[in-house]
Amino acid sequence: MDNLSVMSIRIDHRTNSVSKVQEILTKNGDMILGRFGIHDPEEVNTGLITLNLRADMKKINDMMQELDSLEGVKVNHMQV
Repeated sequence: MDNLSVMSIRIDHRTNSVSKVQEILTKNGDMILGRFGIHDPEEVNTGLITLNLRADMKKINDMMQELDSLEGVKVNHMQV
């Protein structure tokens, strides 16, 4: 069964990690319903992406593991 959920991705070193994060999100674009990204104006190299997802937990966990493996990237997930 597909789950509705929310994922937040914090990127502490945007210049180093952002292209790989974008690649992972593009690869998993079929499960992303919505995406909102901002950077912290006080911390120029920090960004936050919020995703609304619909997918089975295996696909979500696989994407989370890929993102978590990147330096400076922290991921949180919540089912709704």
